Amino acid sequence: MLIIPIKEGENIDRALKRFKRKFDKTGTKRSLQTRKQFVKPSVKRRAQIQKAQYIQNLRDKEQI
Repeated sequence: MLIIPIKEGENIDRALKRFKRKFDKTGTKRSLQTRKQFVKPSVKRRAQIQKAQYIQNLRDKEQI
């Protein structure tokens, strides 16, 4: 459970923004999405490899 202390005279929008930022950093939403549907290990591995290839391509283009 996240606790966001609101300072005296602080705008509620600013406090809400702090809450959202803190919530994103915890990774709760991301973990819920991954648990929602089973992904085969081979599919996970393939996605990791494709991501690594994409990043490597970007770095190679940057060096040229």
